[in-house]
Amino acid sequence: MLAPSGDQFEIVAGGYRAVVTECGGGLRVLEHDGQALVDGFAADQMATSGCGQLLVPWPNRIRDGEYAFGGRDLRLPLSEPARHNASHGLVRWTAWSLEEHTTRSVSLTYRLMAQSGYPWTLDLRVVYDLSADGLTVTQSATNLAGEPAPYASGAHPYLTVGPGPVDGWELTLPAATRSLVDDRLLPVGVEPVDATPYDFRIARPLRDLALDDAFTDLARGEDGTATVVLTDPRSGRGVALWMDERHRWAQAFTADDVPGRERRSLAVEPLTARADAFRSGEDLIVLAPGEDVSVSWGIRAL
Repeated sequence: MLAPSGDQFEIVAGGYRAVVTECGGGLRVLEHDGQALVDGFAADQMATSGCGQLLVPWPNRIRDGEYAFGGRDLRLPLSEPARHNASHGLVRWTAWSLEEHTTRSVSLTYRLMAQSGYPWTLDLRVVYDLSADGLTVTQSATNLAGEPAPYASGAHPYLTVGPGPVDGWELTLPAATRSLVDDRLLPVGVEPVDATPYDFRIARPLRDLALDDAFTDLARGEDGTATVVLTDPRSGRGVALWMDERHRWAQAFTADDVPGRERRSLAVEPLTARADAFRSGEDLIVLAPGEDVSVSWGIRAL
């Protein structure tokens, strides 16, 4: 019997083990010395609530699935019908093709064909590579169409440092600004995190704070990366997610409204743009014909 998420690709190196799935090119398992770093899903299950999935060619939501680009008014399928949004792109449930699989790395590809609502063809590629420094994920896209194409990307790993709940865990998220949203989780503005419960620039417990928020103005190291850290002060376990300079936003999600997953882990989503970028144009990548873009993020144990 084939697993619901398709073929499984295991890689191992430097004390780390990961399993990547054919379905969506997603990350199902990531462990270090036998300890889970991501809250994934079993081999006999489907991914739920975006778990480990790649979000391409847009992350998060598009209001009513409608946007204008290149002089055309376009409409996408409403994959989040309860909120009347198009959510998390077009490739989460597609079968990606294996390009190369070694002991420590795996690369998958997918050709996203032009279609109603997104009339551009993209070649997509993802590479998962393990080393003693942890997991590095590189997501790439090439525009095969004869005209410019709108593009943004993201990923949806749930980080874990133990059995949960997250309330006693400490979060460091080096962001100065938070996106404000309406009841459909679509942006309506931004605000500084200063003197709010959302200021995690210095490590602090999550306690009972419910998060489904995008953050920006990320403090970065000399190499341009921003790093989000989650620790359990009781056990001393910790995990870090880093993202390169093309990732302008990081979403944090405690999954309070997801039965069976509520507050047991923290989704930390590296995003090149926040919700509704196809409508607002904010941080939107526009790929010229033949142009490609490559972005990287990764996870390591602390």
